[in-house]
Amino acid sequence: MSHNFSAADRSAAIAVTAFPAFILVGTVIAFLYPAPFLPAAAYITQFLMIIMFGMGLTLTIPDFQEIARRPLPILIGVIAQFVIMPLAAIVVAKLLGLNAALAVGLLMLGSVPGGTSSNVITFLAKGDVALSVAMTSVSTLVSPIVTPMLMLVLAGAETDVNARAMAISLVQTVLLPVIGGLVLRYLLDRWIGLISPVLPWISILGIGGVVFPTVAKNGANLAKVGLLVFLAVLLHNALGYLLGYLAGKALKMPESYNRTMAVEIGTQSAGLSSGMAAKFFSPEAALPGAVAAVLHNVTGAVFSAVARRFPTENDLARQRQRSERKLSNELIATPAGSVHHPPQARGH
Repeated sequence: MSHNFSAADRSAAIAVTAFPAFILVGTVIAFLYPAPFLPAAAYITQFLMIIMFGMGLTLTIPDFQEIARRPLPILIGVIAQFVIMPLAAIVVAKLLGLNAALAVGLLMLGSVPGGTSSNVITFLAKGDVALSVAMTSVSTLVSPIVTPMLMLVLAGAETDVNARAMAISLVQTVLLPVIGGLVLRYLLDRWIGLISPVLPWISILGIGGVVFPTVAKNGANLAKVGLLVFLAVLLHNALGYLLGYLAGKALKMPESYNRTMAVEIGTQSAGLSSGMAAKFFSPEAALPGAVAAVLHNVTGAVFSAVARRFPTENDLARQRQRSERKLSNELIATPAGSVHHPPQARGH
């Protein structure tokens, strides 16, 4: 993923803005007229593979060089994500008294890797985009091992968790498509670069393919618990942003890193969460992921709008450079030792 934010990145920024509107409108239609969307429920795994393949196509070799260049902040960010978000899900579920299905759905949302939209939200928030891409990549690649382990340890006592089947499913729906996309990008870099502005839109359609049939199958449940799910997902998301930012602060990271930590930890792969919860638990368990598909992008837009108002260490460095250049230019324009006196009239 190039970090100079060209046409592909402008397309991604527009997509992140349009994404909540598309999902919201589609969700309302699926809720009111569920019948046309129900057959798509059989293809949720395929839609997930499309999303992850699209993510793989956006990755480049420099993204992985970034991991070697800055392993510590990436490792801290990924560990923090897989610690903070699952535990926050348990706290929120207890606090709001969620039923077993919604609680396990929220835990699934907290246990999946970071969402691909986090990279663009990080850019809009003046965070470190290269770090964001590296963190998303690592959390995605380790998710077939980490996500089932988290679900087994944290939900296994209350819910039947088939961790082995979940791990195999994540390899099929996440790992293989991402690697396939990465290999194709490496082999056909020039051609993929030409179509890269379209890739975010393909991911959006893929997430729609996961969320809309989920809503269509859960119309009655959504009518009963929709507000509670919305509140749970919002609180979970806000905790992720807050604790992610504070984790960076506590470790004395630069401001751009702190913002990246906040976005990466707060923004989850909602489509993957919804699809996996529907597959391994129940249709109702898929609701937190479906709601998060809209909400995480709205909160991301709000966070980035607020964050942009405050300078990062890069902004302050640029301000210092401008001040130094200005001072240097003034010194060059005024030779040392030269003093300009106003002309005086001579006496006769």
